Amino acid sequence: MPRLSFAVGATTLEIDRGDITYEATDAIVNAANTGLRGGGGVDGAIHRAGGPTIMASCRKIGRCPTGQAVITTAGKLKTRWVIHAVGPIYAGLRNDALELASAYRSSLERAIEVGARSVAFPSISTGAYGYPIRDAIQVAINAVSEFVKTHPEALDLVRFVLFSDADYSVYFAEFTCRGAERD
Repeated sequence: MPRLSFAVGATTLEIDRGDITYEATDAIVNAANTGLRGGGGVDGAIHRAGGPTIMASCRKIGRCPTGQAVITTAGKLKTRWVIHAVGPIYAGLRNDALELASAYRSSLERAIEVGARSVAFPSISTGAYGYPIRDAIQVAINAVSEFVKTHPEALDLVRFVLFSDADYSVYFAEFTCRGAERD
């Protein structure tokens, strides 16, 4: 499937269909739980592919509140860092969007703290946490766009890596509406 991208200032926002554990961006984001215990979906895949050093780092940190993110080494992954972001469990409340946007912003804050220039995100909270993907993508793109506008030289690339064809097609439609072009 084609990559689509558009620029927000000097930063490229991009989508790709694939497995985030194969990303070679400076950092990848893990859709984590508050206990940083590993789990299913993206979280489990990252821990399995990266090996036990990621979990050991998470145990040292302990917890991460909803809407926040913490950073660890990446173990055996191609990336340098894993940013563990905790999105909300969807309840249909206004606070859901605020917490989801905060998870994206906090992830980008952790990235620039360690000098990462490129970051790959999964679709946070849209799996087991039940956030409707069409709503979540609006929050994600708006939060990332606002962040890079206020940090214009901090990041070169923010990529959304979608594992399923269904998720990719929703992101594809939204990126197309925003004037994205094929790479």
